[in-house]
Amino acid sequence: MNEELPARRIRIVLVDTQDGANIGSVCRAMKTMGLTQLVLVTGREYSEDRVRTLALHASDLWENRVEFPTLQEALKDSILSVASTRRKGKFRKAAALSPKQLTQKVSDLGEGTVSIVFGRESDGLTDEEVNLCDAVVTIPTSDLFPSLNLAQAVQIICYELYTGLRQWPSGMVVASREKQEQAVGRIIEEIAQTGYFKTDDERRLTTVFIRDMIARSGPADSELARIEKVFSKLSRIRVHHT
Repeated sequence: MNEELPARRIRIVLVDTQDGANIGSVCRAMKTMGLTQLVLVTGREYSEDRVRTLALHASDLWENRVEFPTLQEALKDSILSVASTRRKGKFRKAAALSPKQLTQKVSDLGEGTVSIVFGRESDGLTDEEVNLCDAVVTIPTSDLFPSLNLAQAVQIICYELYTGLRQWPSGMVVASREKQEQAVGRIIEEIAQTGYFKTDDERRLTTVFIRDMIARSGPADSELARIEKVFSKLSRIRVHHT
């Protein structure tokens, strides 16, 4: 296995972590599995002592962390973003990957950064935060006591990624998250011109669906352009025949 592959590709994103000690524990969990890219989405200030005490010999991850004010900014250059959550709801994803399925998905993707997003210790990620991500990963746990603490969840997923990743076969470069978002915006506008959307909820759910499908397929720039062209032609045909 290429030891540098997980470190180069995987980014762990912590959203609004409440206790610096948990960040330190996450640093240890990451470093034991060869991951080094830690991102914080937060406006909080953390006690250096609490972070470093739990990080122990993984304090370099804390020192080299990158911080963003919003999750959207943190995910901007990722080719795939995955929310770690076990909660379900109307405005969440219809299906979730297991940690092993996530590893296979990452392995099959072309080159680029993959962000795994973890929420608050108390109540996880909001619906809006989940829907900023392209997919969901859920760790199977007992119904009698399904809750994992933050560092445990990070450790399990990092372990699967570390042990399961292999070199991607194609060498294809996947279109960036920013380009995918721009393409989805244009596709939704083309669909809107046909009168397809009857409600705001319908438009919102369709946007999330198309964005997630594109992200999971991992298209190259040229493939993304062809997908856009299909919707553009369909909208012109529909408008022309109305």
